[in-house]
Amino acid sequence: MSGLKTAATIVLALSILDGASLSRAQEDIAASVTDDGPPPEISRNAWRQRIEDAKRRAREVARERREHPELYMPIPEDPDLIATERVLNDESLQTGDIVSTNKGLFVFRGRIDQPRRQEDFVPLSAR
Repeated sequence: MSGLKTAATIVLALSILDGASLSRAQEDIAASVTDDGPPPEISRNAWRQRIEDAKRRAREVARERREHPELYMPIPEDPDLIATERVLNDESLQTGDIVSTNKGLFVFRGRIDQPRRQEDFVPLSAR
């Protein structure tokens, strides 16, 4: 029976030492993050722990996305705003062209050989 106690004591001591080594490795890594030198080599166990932590975080994010998909829905873009941007950036506009935007009708008075400016579009009612 004393052989079993000794074996159990050795296993317990090794597991405590392994945990202490892991803790020291993590502390060394955290301390070296502030240094400007190259990243330190980490132990195999510390590397495995980092991977397990990353997997756990990935599972948590995946669960969160499944439970609350409304938080991760893309924000729909305003079709009027998209159309306005497309018109204002249209390279084919000629002087005198009338464009319709979300702010009304405008006449293009700019020059085709120069970049577009806000002043190049005159409201149709102001003509």
